[in-house]
Amino acid sequence: MTFDHLIDHLRQTSLLLQIAETSHWDQETVMPEKGASLRAEQMGALAATIHTRQSDPQVMEWISELNLEELSPFDRCNVEQARRQYEKATRIPKSLAEASAKAASEGQVQWVEARKQNDYAVFAPALKRNVALKREEAACLTDGEGGLYDGLLDSYEPGARTAEVKPLLESLRPALVSLRERIQEKPAPRSLSGSFPEPDQLELARTVAETMGYDFKAGRLDISVHPFSSGAVSDARITTRIDEADIQFCLFSTMHEVGHALYTQGAAHPYLPAGDYCSMGLHESQSRFWENQIGRSHSFAEWLYPLVSSRFADFNLRGPDELYAAVNHVQTGFVRTEADEVHYNLHILLRFELELELIDGSLETEDLEETWNVRFERDFGIAPPDARLGVLQDVHWSAGLIGYFPTYSLGNIYSACLDEAMRAELPDRDAMVRTGETAPILDWLRSRVHSRGRLLSPQELIAEATGMQPSTRPLIDYLETKFGALYDL
Repeated sequence: MTFDHLIDHLRQTSLLLQIAETSHWDQETVMPEKGASLRAEQMGALAATIHTRQSDPQVMEWISELNLEELSPFDRCNVEQARRQYEKATRIPKSLAEASAKAASEGQVQWVEARKQNDYAVFAPALKRNVALKREEAACLTDGEGGLYDGLLDSYEPGARTAEVKPLLESLRPALVSLRERIQEKPAPRSLSGSFPEPDQLELARTVAETMGYDFKAGRLDISVHPFSSGAVSDARITTRIDEADIQFCLFSTMHEVGHALYTQGAAHPYLPAGDYCSMGLHESQSRFWENQIGRSHSFAEWLYPLVSSRFADFNLRGPDELYAAVNHVQTGFVRTEADEVHYNLHILLRFELELELIDGSLETEDLEETWNVRFERDFGIAPPDARLGVLQDVHWSAGLIGYFPTYSLGNIYSACLDEAMRAELPDRDAMVRTGETAPILDWLRSRVHSRGRLLSPQELIAEATGMQPSTRPLIDYLETKFGALYDL
């Protein structure tokens, strides 16, 4: 009975967390403008309730009465996750959890308005509040062995430490810079152009999502300022962004978010912590795999070209080869979500560096825009022309998601490891993609990643799925091989 009480408690808490996600989706898609203040209060109240449940002393009383050796690995994992939730929750005062949720909700509203006005000053006060609260949270979570940032990073990538992640990600920089410099000397491919009406783009996005395996009976596709995925196995929602002058924004943001949603829809036990996703790095590996290794492959261009050329009369590319080259065009740009695979991790390194300094106090929010611009020019050779293309482009800091950015690059590293192992086991994968038969690909990911929940650490899961420890080698090999062929290096 003790175990049953604990499991019921965990399940109810998971349901409340899912309600919070649905409320966030509503806020970003269909909530009326005047609902912002009330939604902030609602999110604060919900966060306080969740915090109370996660820090309930009864949880540890139940755990103390259990004999873990009598439990299955899955049940032991639930107990371990309950203990982890309790320890984190009891370190954070309920008032801080509530204040952080309210500040994040209010911050997102101010971020949207700042983007409309193209003025960082509109958002700066909200960001200052978010950073102060995150510093306070980090101080509660730190174990005394690492810096403040470790406590925040651990919330997204359990067990990860700045001292390990920072050199791993920074080791990518020399190879990426070298590849970029060699490509810059080569002629650019033919650019994609045309007029792409919003209804037709959404129709194509739905077709692509369904081909990938996204279940629309358990999800939906909407439009938001910043694309995202949220929800649970039977209600996994995604959003996309549309530019009627460029189909790539909608196409690849949809594939990215569908990759997240497929992981969500593939959870074996969606209402218990042991069945939840392993880490945000693993979650990002799924989105980046579908967006890049599949979506930007030549075989996918062969499948996609007839659909695009038949839907859009003035589509200018002549065949799959030109489409493949166009969607893999390497060029220095300002926006992370529009970055090619060569530049993407350089964008992450910039943000990672800045938020480390925001949390340790060596950088204040008043100086963030200027510092962003100076370091962007240092890394990319060009300066952002305005705030919208610079410091205001990402939703993460407005939502209080500090510690999240490194997981994007970890996701790229993990996805390359998975891609290499999958190709060895599915040698005819390109032929599958070419004909839109992606079910075996999804099945491979479901069995090795989605269904494994949190039974293993991220590193252990990758090692089990691929037969090797995660490293940057597969990612660098993948990029060198792909772009070496594309640009005749």
